[in-house]
Amino acid sequence: MPLDQTLVLVWLTLMSITRRTALGLAASLATPLLATPALVGAQPLRRVVFGTNWIAQPEHGGFYQAVADGTYARLGLEVVIRPGGPQVNNRILLPVGQIDFFMGGNLIPAFLAVENNIPTMIVAAMFQKEPQAIFVHPGQGLDTFESLKGIDLLISQVGLASFFRWMEAEHGFSRARVRPYTFNSAPFCANQRLGQQGYVTAEPFGIRRNCGFDPVSYLLADHGFDTYATTIEARRSMVVEEPDVVRRFVEGSIRGWASYLDGNPEPGNALIKRDNPDMSDGQIAFSHEALKRYSILRSSETERLGIGAMTDQHMASFAQKLVRSGILKADTDITRAYTLAFVNTGLAASPGR
Repeated sequence: MPLDQTLVLVWLTLMSITRRTALGLAASLATPLLATPALVGAQPLRRVVFGTNWIAQPEHGGFYQAVADGTYARLGLEVVIRPGGPQVNNRILLPVGQIDFFMGGNLIPAFLAVENNIPTMIVAAMFQKEPQAIFVHPGQGLDTFESLKGIDLLISQVGLASFFRWMEAEHGFSRARVRPYTFNSAPFCANQRLGQQGYVTAEPFGIRRNCGFDPVSYLLADHGFDTYATTIEARRSMVVEEPDVVRRFVEGSIRGWASYLDGNPEPGNALIKRDNPDMSDGQIAFSHEALKRYSILRSSETERLGIGAMTDQHMASFAQKLVRSGILKADTDITRAYTLAFVNTGLAASPGR
């Protein structure tokens, strides 16, 4: 059955709070704004506000890097980063003009926005893979993704309404084996025959610290859940009326991510820690390395088209998976959910380029 209206609204509202702990929640309540420093003697910069979908973290590193090293400013933009959090839902601020750009999660909310006539669209996709994964204990004979069907899994309510529906439809997982995930790893630590959802770029660090072992990670993207993620979304009106501003913001973000991945990430990290003082150096180092190790931003598409790449074929393929999973209506015109006008230029197609 398709998602009913209630689940649609739950997804659109809560999609950004699928994986952070209570400690992370508290850290976001009084987060400052960050802006690109103005250029002395230059023309006035065009101020834009970019809302992220969670508190500052390395998974946002390229955007912070572009603020810190002046990339946005060199493109004539004063970029203000407005972090999200448990009490800050930046997604709903985009269509009403309170922010200019929004950092989306995966493609599902953008596709559902089309069904609900919300006038926003994706203009770039920084992540070629969503970092969503399932973690299990080592040494338990859980050596394949399919073997996870034999254990209970800790999955959040939003996870049940999204990626787990794909796991059911495409791989035969059973909802009867799901237990509620409350963003607390203690139950997972205590039970060797229990799996847990989380981001492969973040949660293994906490599991190692709290549980005393390195989990086995199954990245959903490597098993067919091949959504783009960490997207840049804009209002349709801005895409039509100010395409040059959109182009400059996308270009600056691509350059920021290339610098964060392949250069010195410390400028961006310093701003991340300023926005989120609870973010440790150890977590930052782990996440930065994992972004590269799991090729979260780079793919066969980016090798040709550059960071931020999107293709019609990839979009259509993933949409069909959502249709089979009962998440998306078959007649949804997903081409209204995105535009390729600002990507696929070859920028940062490979390290150093």
